[in-house]
Amino acid sequence: MADEHEFIRNGLQRSQIDEFFAEELGRAGYGGMEVAKTPMGTQIVLKAEKPGMVIGKGGENIRKVTSALEEKFDLDDPQIDVQEVDEPDLNARIVADRLANALERGWYFRKAGHTTIDRIMDAGALGAEIVLAGKVTGARSRVEKFNRGYIKHNGEPAEEIVDTGQGVAVMKLGTIGVTVKIIPPGAELPDDFRIHDDMDPEEVVPEAVEYNESVEELLEEPPEDDEVEAEDVDDEAPAEAPAEPDEAEIDEEVVEEVIEEELAEDEETDGEDEGDDEADDEDDLEDLEADVEAEAEELMAEMEAEGESEEGGDD
Repeated sequence: MADEHEFIRNGLQRSQIDEFFAEELGRAGYGGMEVAKTPMGTQIVLKAEKPGMVIGKGGENIRKVTSALEEKFDLDDPQIDVQEVDEPDLNARIVADRLANALERGWYFRKAGHTTIDRIMDAGALGAEIVLAGKVTGARSRVEKFNRGYIKHNGEPAEEIVDTGQGVAVMKLGTIGVTVKIIPPGAELPDDFRIHDDMDPEEVVPEAVEYNESVEELLEEPPEDDEVEAEDVDDEAPAEAPAEPDEAEIDEEVVEEVIEEELAEDEETDGEDEGDDEADDEDDLEDLEADVEAEAEELMAEMEAEGESEEGGDD
C-alpha cells in the first residue's frame, strides 16, 4: 500500500475510533483519546471525567470496549489506559458535550453560552470561544459567538496550543453544532513578552553593553584616518589657485547696463522685422493691382471685338 493510502486509512480509522468512544462513553464525560501503535500492540489513552464509569464494575465495561475495538476496527491487541481529566472545565470536548446537553434540556442558548464561557474563564483559561451554528431560535439558521480573553485562530499556535472540541445538540427544529476553543492556563504563546524592571542589562545581554563612554569622551575622540588623509591632501594643494569671484562684489551698475543694452537690441530687432513685413505687404498690393488692371484691359478688348463683329453682320 502506498504511503498516501496508508496515511488516509490511519486517519479514517482514528476518526472512527473517536466517534465510537464518544457514543459508548458519553455519559462518563469522554474527553478525547490518543492512539499510538507499538510493537506490542495498539496503545490507547482515554481521557474521561469519570474513569470509574469507563472501567465499570470489576473491569467489565473496559473489557467490553476492548473486544469491540478488536472486532470493528481490526486492532492488534489494543491496550486501553484510562486517565482522569484534572479540570473538566478546561477540556474543550467535555465542555462542548455539556453545552449540547444543556441545549437539549431546554436551556436558552444565550444563557447557556454565557454560563459555560464564564466557567471556563473562572477555571483559569487565558481565552475561550464558543460558536453555536444552526436553528438556534427560529426556522432560519444562524451563528452565535461568545468570546472571552485571548484566542488564536491561525498558524501553529492554533493547532498546537488551542484545545478544540465539538458537539451536536439535537433539537426539534434541527441540529445545532457546538464548537469550543480554549487556551489553557500557562500556555506560552510566541508573541508573549515580559518586562523586568530590576534587571541589569549587563547580566541579560553582556555583549550589548560594551561601551560606557560619556558624550564628552566621544566628542574628544581623535579624527579617523580618512579625515587625516583629507587634511594632508588640502595642505599639499597649490596656494595660488584662482579664487572664484564673490557674487556680493559684483557691481550693480554693470548689471543694469547689461540689461539696458539687451533691451535696446531687442527693440531694434523688433523694428527691423516690422519694417520688413510692411515692405513685403506693399509689394504684394502693387502686384495685385497690376494683375487686376491687366484682366480689365483684356475684357474691354474682347467686348470691343464682339461689337465690331455684330456690326459687320448687320451690314
